[in-house]
Amino acid sequence: MQYLDQAFPQSFPAIHLKAVTENEIYKIQKGLKWKRSLGYDKVPSWIVKLSMPFISSPLIYICNTMLSTGVFPTRLKFSQISPMFKASDKTDMPAYRPISVLTSLSKLFEKVIYNRLLQHTKENSIITMDQYGFKSSS
Repeated sequence: MQYLDQAFPQSFPAIHLKAVTENEIYKIQKGLKWKRSLGYDKVPSWIVKLSMPFISSPLIYICNTMLSTGVFPTRLKFSQISPMFKASDKTDMPAYRPISVLTSLSKLFEKVIYNRLLQHTKENSIITMDQYGFKSSS
């Protein structure tokens, strides 16, 4: 606690999550990979990418409702978990690792939240210079 008190002498301001724009939704969907892997909803990311002109308005509404209420849609918290073989003997359980496949919409909404949190931490110098893991180089 002493380290944290020294690293952050003042309290942090409250986070204010700005509304999602159409440009931001399009930019995020461009970053989605053209994968054929399916989450539990059976909708590949390429379908979301191709249908964006038709679904962007409802997505913006859902994102903005999510940000204003602080509630992430429960159904988007689910993932499909499958075992992926690493190496060694295929009959050996530790030779497998779990792979979690999320829905494309979940990835899109998570990126919206990530962008807001990253901006807040940068603007308020919340990440210390000692933090290296899970930190972008910019």
